[in-house]
Amino acid sequence: MTHIWIRGEQRLNEGRVGVSPAGVKALIEAGYKITIEHNPARAIPLTEYPTVDTAPMGSWPGAPHDAVIMGLKELPDDASPLPHRHIMFGHAYKSQPNGLRLLNRFLAGGGTLYDLEYLTDTANKRVAAFGYWAGYAGAAIALKCWASAEARSLCSSVSAFADARALKSNVSMELKGAKPRVIIIGANGRVGSGARDLCNDLGSLVTSWDMAETAHGGPFPEILEHDIFLNCILANHNTPVFVGADAKTVQRNLTVIGDIACDPDSYYSPIKVYDRSTSWSVPALRVHSDPILDVTAIDNLPSILPRESSEDFAAQLLPSLLKLDDIENGVWGKARRIFDSYALGLD
Repeated sequence: MTHIWIRGEQRLNEGRVGVSPAGVKALIEAGYKITIEHNPARAIPLTEYPTVDTAPMGSWPGAPHDAVIMGLKELPDDASPLPHRHIMFGHAYKSQPNGLRLLNRFLAGGGTLYDLEYLTDTANKRVAAFGYWAGYAGAAIALKCWASAEARSLCSSVSAFADARALKSNVSMELKGAKPRVIIIGANGRVGSGARDLCNDLGSLVTSWDMAETAHGGPFPEILEHDIFLNCILANHNTPVFVGADAKTVQRNLTVIGDIACDPDSYYSPIKVYDRSTSWSVPALRVHSDPILDVTAIDNLPSILPRESSEDFAAQLLPSLLKLDDIENGVWGKARRIFDSYALGLD
């Protein structure tokens, strides 16, 4: 019997969870053992889950060695060895410094990372993603940043919203009828579709680009003609530069970059005007003052809509979780082989 230990997210402003109450019920009926950590910040309260074993927040390091630890965002960066099998977003395979430290912790402890970002089917399509809600929330924050920049100020702190309608209403109020021109790269993907839906709902003038428009390589001066640029692609070694470092000082209309992909410390980042993520407390980074160029790059955007994004993601992931008893094959076997190939390079 596979034991799944659902840990409480220990990161500030993180209310998401990867398994819903309906998912826990289905897993129990399929014979899985479930333990859920207490977490008062979780958007779906523990009272909505079926009766299962519970554990204190952050107690997962003491879980039975054969338990599979299920979480979403990063673990506390305390350098401790990791002996368990972990399902999470590791962000460890694109030469990120934090990712390399994480891989070394798995090597030290003998554990395994099953990275949700690389959990793919036979067509190499991700089986579960928060993309749509990342795009929706990321576009909303970028529009809020633009409204602030138009007032010659920096966007104030953001917080979670009860639902998408409440978020959209908040952004609409701040725009005061303005309709900025937005260009979205990656518009055909899940992230891009969420960003496009939010912008269209608010009446922004949207230019939608995808692989065909960027195939000839960048940078792309067309981006600078828009008020807002939303980057919605997962970069790799083939990704061209979208916005070069010189964009700070050249003539442009561009005022806000929403890097929804948010991978600034990756060598592959296609946006070269900034080098660090932003946060809920300070969502915008001003990289140039005259004319203004602000970047917003929050790395847990779906948690701005924590309940909707959790329920959507959990429904996508559940069919794969129901196959954890066969963890050496299928999508789990593929994820393990990716981990092994990177771990072998560090060993």
